[in-house]
Amino acid sequence: MKRILLLINTILLATGTSGGALVMRLYFIHGGKRIWLSSFLETAAFPIIILPIIISYIHKRRRHRSSALISIKPPLFLASALIGLLTGLDDYLYACGVARLPVSTFSLIQASHLAFTAVFAFLLVRHRFTPYSVNSVVLLTVAAVVLALRSSGDRPAGESSRQYVIGFVMILAAAALYGFVLPLMELVYKKSRQRITYSLVMEIQLVLCFFATLFCTVGMIINNDFKVWI
Repeated sequence: MKRILLLINTILLATGTSGGALVMRLYFIHGGKRIWLSSFLETAAFPIIILPIIISYIHKRRRHRSSALISIKPPLFLASALIGLLTGLDDYLYACGVARLPVSTFSLIQASHLAFTAVFAFLLVRHRFTPYSVNSVVLLTVAAVVLALRSSGDRPAGESSRQYVIGFVMILAAAALYGFVLPLMELVYKKSRQRITYSLVMEIQLVLCFFATLFCTVGMIINNDFKVWI
């Protein structure tokens, strides 16, 4: 069962990571202008997480009649909410970059989050650098520098240098923030006084995605995005 759950989550992650970026870029290529709407859609499907939580609860109830439906405690809830707000900000930065850069460029820059993750993991949870992590840091840093030097070569038609640079900086900031969020989540797991189970992880993801979506919803309201649909 654990391997099946791991496989399902891996497939969903791979599909969302690769397909989501392409769909978002197509939206902007064909005239889309709503940055906040795009960032909102990155986590708006969070209610689907309720399904595995219910299935897990039913499974636990068969073994332990006293099992509670919700296992997340207030400290862990607050930490997840804070990380959710950071994720919402990261979604916005990512959407800003995707709106201005070609797929090949923003994908490579976004991949630099591996380098940021390695650095923040060392600072927050004391993960040691390995030859593999050092190699990824060096290669991705050099790749980002090369992209910056030849930015005029892959700039979308009709886009100014200023807009391209803004997109480049936004994606880089999104990669850095994402690289910070991942070790921060692991730090929360370590500091938590609860036993980390599959259902608890799903509850954390539900809270995280809810607050990320809420952050983007507020941005949509301020930007009057909902009026476009009326």
